[in-house]
Amino acid sequence: MKKITLFLLLIFCTLAHSQIVTNGDFQTGTAAPWYGNAANVVDLGGLNWVNQAQVTSVGNPYDVNLSQVVTLTSGLTYELKFDAFTDATTGTRTMVVGLGQDNAPYAALTATPVLTATAQTFTYQFTINYGDAVNDRVIFDMGAALGFVFIDNVSVTQIVNTCANGIQDGTETGIDCGGSCAPCISPPTVNSPVPPARAASDVVSIYSDAYTSISPINLDAGWCGANAVQATTAGGPANNVLAYKGNACQGITFPSATQNVSGFTNIHVDFFIATGTNLIGKVFNLKIVPNTGGGPAEVEIPIDINGLSPVPVPGTWYSFDRAFSPSQLSNLVSNPIMHEFGVTSNLNNVIWYDNLYIWRAPLSTNEFAANAIKLYPNPASNVVTIESVSVIEKVSVYNLLGQEVISQSPNAELITLDVASLQVGLYVVKTSINGNVSSTRFIKE
Repeated sequence: MKKITLFLLLIFCTLAHSQIVTNGDFQTGTAAPWYGNAANVVDLGGLNWVNQAQVTSVGNPYDVNLSQVVTLTSGLTYELKFDAFTDATTGTRTMVVGLGQDNAPYAALTATPVLTATAQTFTYQFTINYGDAVNDRVIFDMGAALGFVFIDNVSVTQIVNTCANGIQDGTETGIDCGGSCAPCISPPTVNSPVPPARAASDVVSIYSDAYTSISPINLDAGWCGANAVQATTAGGPANNVLAYKGNACQGITFPSATQNVSGFTNIHVDFFIATGTNLIGKVFNLKIVPNTGGGPAEVEIPIDINGLSPVPVPGTWYSFDRAFSPSQLSNLVSNPIMHEFGVTSNLNNVIWYDNLYIWRAPLSTNEFAANAIKLYPNPASNVVTIESVSVIEKVSVYNLLGQEVISQSPNAELITLDVASLQVGLYVVKTSINGNVSSTRFIKE
């Protein structure tokens, strides 16, 4: 019955799976701690000890019993494994085996194996569902059929989901992934895109290797939970990126290095989504948080991943760049001091991002030409003065919806505009001089 290889395997399983049964191979030559009227250890020859029971009259299954008290936990799954056979005269018979309670009401989880004269290994898994109020036991009930029953190599082990135990074991190639578990998530192995070279005054970098970022910065704001943001590398240690880990949001704060973002026009982020990720319903929402408080003062930039055009391809970097809407620009003017930044996503553990920055679109050719025109103060609350070395023939003021809100034909080199009635926000001022139209911007505060 017993071979060295089987013995070594059992030792390994005991170490790996915390064997619960004692003396399951009966090699002590005695039955203890097994009990019951079927507890009868015999040597089949060569110190091959097994438990032998003989049923001479048919009755209830439990009339002939072999049991051992064990400690099991309700809700956990256990594997019962044993070798069993009958004698050649009996030929074939059944018995009841399982795990159950050692006292009333004797609830049990059982199976009914069919024994033959050839030794077989039987394996059953049971999830304990009867609670922990009563002690547990291993059950072999043999009284319902005639003949001999030989039992050997009994083990009970807890079934551990190695794909969710936080360690690399079994056939895994990573922690809780690979092999027989779900494929391992592959972080980016190539660098994030290199942003364009922009003037330092035109960029507020929250996180990027390409620009000088805000400092000091806290990548673990408490309002999103500890360890929400994880800095890692992609494509080599010289390219740092942020991993979106676990929490429903990520908070990045810089209260001692607040930034004035009034007049900035765009937001940018590069992100990488793991290969094989289903993008339906996935979001990666950004949020500028001013030091004047949250709620309406915040500037939210929602990103519906599957709604982007083109749709991102998992396994590659994607560059997202969007101009602020008029309402967002108005919020930035009203609440210009940024001291926190938030990210909210349902792409936990499968998205990485880099080059997160706010930037200001450069002046157009006309806007550069408008530098010959002085416009002050800027920002302005009530009155804007426009001064030129040449006669200003016409002045028009437009909101960001393209609507003309002020129009004058001053034919003068110095004019004033009453802007008190304008809503807070960013406006474009077009001036016509000698038939040439140029544009500049001003902020109504």
